[in-house]
Amino acid sequence: MSFDLRRLAELTGVHGPVVRVVVAGIAGSTPREAGAAMVVWAAGQDGTIGGGALEHAAAARARAMLVGGPAMRLDRQALGPSLGQCCGGAVTLVSEVWDAAALERLDGPVVARALPGTAAGMPLAVHRLLAGARGQGAAVAPRMVQGWLIEPVARPGREVWIWGAGHVGRALVTVLLPIPDLRITWVDVAADRFPVMREGGVQMGVVRMIAENPADLVTKAPRGAEHLVLTFSHALDLELCHRLLGHGFAALGLIGSATKRARFRSRLAALGHRAEAVARITCPIGDPALGKHPQAIAVGVAAELLRRAGVKSGNNGAGRDETQGERAG
Repeated sequence: MSFDLRRLAELTGVHGPVVRVVVAGIAGSTPREAGAAMVVWAAGQDGTIGGGALEHAAAARARAMLVGGPAMRLDRQALGPSLGQCCGGAVTLVSEVWDAAALERLDGPVVARALPGTAAGMPLAVHRLLAGARGQGAAVAPRMVQGWLIEPVARPGREVWIWGAGHVGRALVTVLLPIPDLRITWVDVAADRFPVMREGGVQMGVVRMIAENPADLVTKAPRGAEHLVLTFSHALDLELCHRLLGHGFAALGLIGSATKRARFRSRLAALGHRAEAVARITCPIGDPALGKHPQAIAVGVAAELLRRAGVKSGNNGAGRDETQGERAG
């Protein structure tokens, strides 16, 4: 986990000052890993540090900070009878108040700050870690070093492009948005195809792009992006697949059925694409065993994305002959 500067900026833009609570250290069995974080404001929160009672108490302390408490606090908590939890470990939590002005002062690939009670002056060990990250691009894991908390700034490692803002597109964004390390780009033909933006709404954290012909935006996608094609039009789906095959991609999923898959393979072959290239298109998407409800499709797609991150799996949708029904707007 990393310091998600972009998401934190979005949340402060909507809610004003917020408190970020991060798991700075762990010992033994704990609900989440070091670096896991949540952001708390008066009427809600984003993210989780896990643990039920642990999270509830941390959120209450965070809200107290927003009405006159300290700007930073350090809490070491044993996970056991005192919280009514089964974990036998312990966590160190750091809670900090952040606003837009504080975020603008951050610079570089690592966020480092002194914890409460630490003597003035940055230790040499912290200087060296920062120099390695800034000068040589050395990886830095979230950790506490001599009274300082160090976290790498999140850099999304995977680009996911969702083509279509219908029912399945909306479900996909809702399910994929909380997954770390993803940068989501969402494309459709008009602004009114997207859900209405609301406070804390699903479009926070998503790059929205609009074009009369979305296929014209294919060239803007990184060649290592992963794509999910599920527009309102079979003709547009075909054009997107055609252009993406020429452009390059890490993965390409197409909503539909075994029948649609066969027809698209024939039409893409007629457009000059080799069979082995067309075979890289996954159609249908998701897990057929979960059903055809938009959220069920989205859950299956998310599971596949997570598996692919580790094992680079290929097409897992062969053998299905039912339509996935995305033709609604």
